[in-house]
Amino acid sequence: METQADFAPAAQVTDSDVVVLGAGASGIAAALAAARGGARTILVESGPMPGGELISGMAIDGALNARGEWILGGVGRELLAECERLGGYIGPLNDWRLIWYVCLDPEVMKLAVARTLARAGVRLLLHTWANSVSMEGERVRALHVLNKEGRTEIRAPLFIDCSGDADIVRAAGGPVLQGGPDGELQPVSLMFRMSGVQTTPLLEFLHDHPEHFALGESEAIRQGRTDRELAQAARAQGEPTVFLNGNGPLVSAAIARGELYPTALIMIQPTSRQRGEVCLNSTRMGGIDGTRTRDLSATLAGLSEQVWQCCEFMRRHVPGFEQAAYSGIASRVGVRETRRIEGHACLSQEDVLTARKREDGIGKGSHHVDIHQSGTGQVRIPVEGEGPTTSLGDACCRRGCAMWRRQGAFSRLIAAPTAQPA
Repeated sequence: METQADFAPAAQVTDSDVVVLGAGASGIAAALAAARGGARTILVESGPMPGGELISGMAIDGALNARGEWILGGVGRELLAECERLGGYIGPLNDWRLIWYVCLDPEVMKLAVARTLARAGVRLLLHTWANSVSMEGERVRALHVLNKEGRTEIRAPLFIDCSGDADIVRAAGGPVLQGGPDGELQPVSLMFRMSGVQTTPLLEFLHDHPEHFALGESEAIRQGRTDRELAQAARAQGEPTVFLNGNGPLVSAAIARGELYPTALIMIQPTSRQRGEVCLNSTRMGGIDGTRTRDLSATLAGLSEQVWQCCEFMRRHVPGFEQAAYSGIASRVGVRETRRIEGHACLSQEDVLTARKREDGIGKGSHHVDIHQSGTGQVRIPVEGEGPTTSLGDACCRRGCAMWRRQGAFSRLIAAPTAQPA
């Protein structure tokens, strides 16, 4: 006779004042704000470490506008300050293409996030999956989670959905959106790092051969300068902050030979001066719905192969990388979008492209419209003026922001808890 042994015993019940689902940048900020306001706060994260894309190796973009003016404030700046105290902060760097990045060591950011959450008294539940909600009328009264200890029902008067997949909202029957007009989604990627990179030869290569690099794609960066002049400015900055252009002769020839997978660019940003380490953003696989676990899991093999191809390409063809070593990948596949919450208000195309200000604005965003596509495709649309920022309305932010979306793209906006006040 067949029997069944359940991994999880009968459900436990616990109470909290605030429950935050998802420990990425927005979840961290929400949990810290709640805990510092005196609320008993539980932060639920399915992965092994809080931080999300803050710890992927990718530099932070959208923290400054294209004129180099800080937009990010609040918790975001606090985490960067903690990184600096721990010796893992590089700071703002111009990419001489479109925007400014804030570069940091992701290994140090892991410590910064953990220390900051602990000081605030946030109760962190890692390796914990949310699988359902309990409702009373139209209100969520409990979140049901599962981990090695079994099932737990977490009761609270307030739940904040920072899952990145609108998990609580969708389970509660709230309105969510997904993809573009035809359901298309931006590709997934896997960030990776290489150490032992020599900055001087790389920047000399940029200076001597600007045709291989992406430069001055917005007027705020170009300011009437030639590619050669922009390459000189990048060399003077003295940091390995450059983009190899997928349509440039070096990368496009490697793609044509089959030496490199189709890609729009190879982003290079410093993560550690001590290790001579940089993060590279280049891999991509399209047609993947990140909410379909089997499909997302299957991308790891292909993305890992792309990582190694790119490492070999960089060592063979890019000065400064001859002796560089592969040093790590992000702890998870990077998913640009899945479901998004349909809020009380939606930023229109005109709102985004004209950097419209709102009377009820509570935060600012600063990023061009960025359309990632499969293969070599990528479209970038600067925001009018390139320095003014789009304010987010109060009603829109409180329940999630359904932003204007064009052909599988969105304008990246800083989450309200981490943004500088409008």
